Amino acid sequence: MRFQVNQNDIRLDIFLTLMMEISRSQVTKMIKAKEVFVNDKVVKSGYMLKEDDIVVVNHVDEDCLNPVKMDLDIVYEDDDVIVVNKANGVVVHPGAGNHTNTLVNGLLYHTNLSNLNGDVRPGIVHRIDAYTTGLLMIAKNNKAHEILASELADKKTYRKYVALVWGVIKNDTGEIDAPIGRSQNDRKKMAIRADGKRAITHFRVLKRFDKATLVELQLETGRTHQIRVHMDYIGHPVVNDPVYGNRKLFDDSGQCLHAKELGFTHPRTGEYMLFDSELPECFINILKKFE
Repeated sequence: MRFQVNQNDIRLDIFLTLMMEISRSQVTKMIKAKEVFVNDKVVKSGYMLKEDDIVVVNHVDEDCLNPVKMDLDIVYEDDDVIVVNKANGVVVHPGAGNHTNTLVNGLLYHTNLSNLNGDVRPGIVHRIDAYTTGLLMIAKNNKAHEILASELADKKTYRKYVALVWGVIKNDTGEIDAPIGRSQNDRKKMAIRADGKRAITHFRVLKRFDKATLVELQLETGRTHQIRVHMDYIGHPVVNDPVYGNRKLFDDSGQCLHAKELGFTHPRTGEYMLFDSELPECFINILKKFE
């Protein structure tokens, strides 16, 4: 598991406790067992991290990697890549409180995946939140994973989302350029911070309702919770988001946010591939309430 630090002067054990959502004692055991490296070096629990430090955790809970038979909506598959349309409520990879029945468990039952991450995220090049639906690319071998991850880091991967947000957005198009870092008030949330990582989201209005707006969003960067944080920042939080916006919830199906389009260059053939997906039923059910 690999993390890039996005703030200065935070203890290693505290950082990993927050990022991995496990107990501090578990983190301490991993550090003492020399399973944690900072910039390729073994350090102590109290080591003070700096921005852009790279923290690598080589601890694997084998119980998390059990293959599980699961209905997968596979949009495309070959020897190198799988494109999956992730369902609502499905966690992408094992973590605290989610040790099985994740997308990774289902994929491991279906096929072999890359092990480039060396952790409980085999094949995962990028991820979306449990209650965000839509398209993900998965690497089946290390070479494909390396190429896809590089393209993602170089901002060449095309990702377009559709979201229903509160309030009526007046401008037809817009760009949100606001840095994102971990919230100082709630470590499980992200926030706009002057010392955060640069984050850019482009949006275009698709349809306006009396109390909400349907928008299309394109990511230029890929920060954690980027769309949810950015839309909340401009006063238009995503409808049914249980974390950001402090607005009423319609149900427990999660935010009305769908990764609709995904485009990338095939790691073996060099062919550009573009995939599209329909809005899920949980999104449509809430959308109908505004129509």
